[in-house]
Amino acid sequence: MSTMNQMPNWDLVVQPVDRLFTAADLEAFPTELPSGMPIDYELDNGRLVFIMAPPGDMHGAAQSLIATELVLQGQKLGHGKARTEVGIVLWRNPDRVVGADVAFIAKKSLPLKVAREGYLETIPELVVEIRSKNDSLAYMRRKVEHYLKAGVEVVWLADPAATTITIHSPGAEPIIRGAEDTLELPGLIPGFSLPVADVFRE
Repeated sequence: MSTMNQMPNWDLVVQPVDRLFTAADLEAFPTELPSGMPIDYELDNGRLVFIMAPPGDMHGAAQSLIATELVLQGQKLGHGKARTEVGIVLWRNPDRVVGADVAFIAKKSLPLKVAREGYLETIPELVVEIRSKNDSLAYMRRKVEHYLKAGVEVVWLADPAATTITIHSPGAEPIIRGAEDTLELPGLIPGFSLPVADVFRE
């Protein structure tokens, strides 16, 4: 997920307008700039956040690999549903709407609940965020905090530049996994195994 402030080469911009938006408002916003650059949005407790600057190849490769393994080892074996690039309503009034790079919803949480605006309203058990080179670390950490607050059981924060994945879960210290480690999801996807080195392999 790429994020632009007011600097031209960043990709996270927080809307300064002194009003709160809702998930329904997002439907009326344009999906690209006049230049043709795609643009997406999040809501941070009603405050509009612009997501710009398409992510790079390493981001896309890591996202694709993780999603594929969640489908093969989880969804196809009946443990739940995998999603990519999915909008999620974490809470409302004020609305917190995020775009997750990858999400996995366990069988126990099915069937999926979809909000009237089309966003996922079922809180996933696992969310994966992949940090792009221009992402604001402060905003990424805020998203992790909000995911956990909303009920997400595990958040993986992948950093292709550092080739690490930091595991966040409620009430626990973050755990950093490197190239020599293997990711597992006990209690969510039995037998799931994904070497971190594979996630960042070129």
